[in-house]
Amino acid sequence: MHRATLAAATVAAGTVLGVAVSVPASAAPAAPHPVPHTKPAWTAHAKRLGAAPDGAKVSARVYLAPKGGTAALQQAALAVATPGSSSYHHFLTPAQYQKTYGVTRATVHSVTSYLRSAGLKVSKPAAHNRYVTVSGSVKSAEQAFGTQIEKYVHDGRTVQAPAKSVTVPASLASAVLTVSGLDTTPSKVAPASKNAPPPAGFRNAAPCSVYYGQVKAKYQADYKTPLPKFQGKTLSYAPCGYTGPQLRAAYEGTSALDGTGVTVGILDAYASPTMAQDANTYATKHGDGAYAAGQYTETVPKKYTHQSDCDPSGWYGEEALDVEAVHAMAPGADIHYYGAASCYDDDLLNSIAQIVDDADVQVVSDSWGEVEEGETADSVAAYEQLFLQGAMEGISFLFSSGDNGDELATSGIVQTDYPTSDPYVTSVGGTSTGIAADGSMSFETGWGTEKYSLSSDGSSWQPNGYLYGAGGGTSALFNQPSYQAGVASGPRRQVPDVAMDADPQTGMLIGLKQTFPDGKYYDEYRIGGTSLASPLFAGMTALALQKSGTGAGLLNPVIYRNTDAFKDVKAKTNQLGVVRADYANSLDASDGIVYSVRTFNQDSSLKTAKGWDPVTGVGSPTQAYFTLFG
Repeated sequence: MHRATLAAATVAAGTVLGVAVSVPASAAPAAPHPVPHTKPAWTAHAKRLGAAPDGAKVSARVYLAPKGGTAALQQAALAVATPGSSSYHHFLTPAQYQKTYGVTRATVHSVTSYLRSAGLKVSKPAAHNRYVTVSGSVKSAEQAFGTQIEKYVHDGRTVQAPAKSVTVPASLASAVLTVSGLDTTPSKVAPASKNAPPPAGFRNAAPCSVYYGQVKAKYQADYKTPLPKFQGKTLSYAPCGYTGPQLRAAYEGTSALDGTGVTVGILDAYASPTMAQDANTYATKHGDGAYAAGQYTETVPKKYTHQSDCDPSGWYGEEALDVEAVHAMAPGADIHYYGAASCYDDDLLNSIAQIVDDADVQVVSDSWGEVEEGETADSVAAYEQLFLQGAMEGISFLFSSGDNGDELATSGIVQTDYPTSDPYVTSVGGTSTGIAADGSMSFETGWGTEKYSLSSDGSSWQPNGYLYGAGGGTSALFNQPSYQAGVASGPRRQVPDVAMDADPQTGMLIGLKQTFPDGKYYDEYRIGGTSLASPLFAGMTALALQKSGTGAGLLNPVIYRNTDAFKDVKAKTNQLGVVRADYANSLDASDGIVYSVRTFNQDSSLKTAKGWDPVTGVGSPTQAYFTLFG
């Protein structure tokens, strides 16, 4: 058995923080300090296989705490975003942030010296000393971190993880933020949207409506075979997919703002090699205006990783949606796309770090995440440090709230997603949205879909159950932030904060290069999900920032103080849903067309209601939103 204690390791090494010390025989060593967020919650219900071998390999990141501590940084981030505060909108440059909150060289030296004294190899620190990477044996890691590393069966994999919280010497308590990687369970995220097509080509079938309600679903595509009514009503065919002019008219009205002078960041995994060309083709085809020289830029790594696990081409539809939706809502804004090296947390964290270090963008749309249960607490701590830095620099982070409602059907547990539940980001939920022929919004309700299939004899609609809907609910990780008090009830963080169109049946038409049986070329299809809502809201936020002439940092304190700038999305509507036509082979009518009814406002256990609700937050933005940050 290999169970060296931290205190014993410290004394045996003869050094503390790299400085030689003399320890009197009668002196008791200081009690080791537990590092928060380092004991995986899942070990309590996983199958334990026993101690990991002494010689097994370990690789981990030791994240270093900001100068002054995380609590002080959290308070500062809220203050700089809260009207009436003496520091309101007094944002820092990256250099000023590092001077005020950055990790010092002395801290790096102290932590590094201690880790090496325990027998671990320590790499050169990451940019701005955010973390050091350590590697070595299980025996050395146990000695350094004062824990036992065990083997478990978790999510069908044999992994190793600490059996209890990591500890460090008391003298390092303020220096070490968290330790990530001792738990070897793969930690990756997925696009929020479940509606992106596979890498093979995909097309939406006809009939469909150019605007909501245009084509009544009385007959099938042959216009001879009748379709039954649904609950006594003749529904309309789903829209073919809204375009930029329709979405701008519905949400922005006649506003002359277009986002000029603002740069919107988008972060996904990987990068489509044809994105710039595809986005320009889409924009010019649908009236969003061609991209000016330099209006679209990309920052991508030299090498991509974990491609077999993450399916890079599966992210291309997500990227196209994000880019084209932002440009649709803010055709004058610049777009800076950041492609992470993979869908793993470590790579996404590296890209977020680059975003806040570049400080080139004012708002960032993120359409990805994981259920809270699947996100390790150490990664949460690492993500939040970057969100806090962004807030201090005037950068606003938006995250899709998810597409699985309360997540019960997909995970077996009612829960929210992360990072969307983090108190220092804005969570964007979803609506089902009708846009009329004149561009006005004919209705808006919560997005939540139950599916009904056409019976074999074509005479009735047969229920299939819940399909998907906007994510939301009560976070298990975070207490209620001060800005939600009096608006969203309960002692914990509530999700989402706002909402925009997300229903795939009332979604946006997008275009990108796809693979079809007859070749690879550009084509278009309708898509939805809160992966649509987030970039739509990012585009509207660009207009608000254009008007104010400044960044905003964390948006939530202003949003919750000005709920009257948002349309309260209510449950009651006379629209039950739509009929959707789909090609059986996803390409054309040669193998037939499948018909189904997709309902509105039936989102698992989540209910749309008056005021804040767990489907649409405080509601969808109106033109009054543009005036909030001046």
